[in-house]
Amino acid sequence: MTTAIAAPKCLVCDTEFAVQADWEKGEITECAACGQEHEVVQKTDGLVRLDLAPEIEEDWGE
Repeated sequence: MTTAIAAPKCLVCDTEFAVQADWEKGEITECAACGQEHEVVQKTDGLVRLDLAPEIEEDWGE
């Protein structure tokens, strides 16, 4: 039995993402069509939900 994972869409240009089996919550992925970065916020029971990735703040990494 194969479980299909629903393909999420870019929140900017509405292009479907090719879901990777190794995606994990918190991972950042980029839309191949427009380049917008998205964060994986949920991956459970065949559902992958994305949100816009947070912008890098000036003080990150200090």
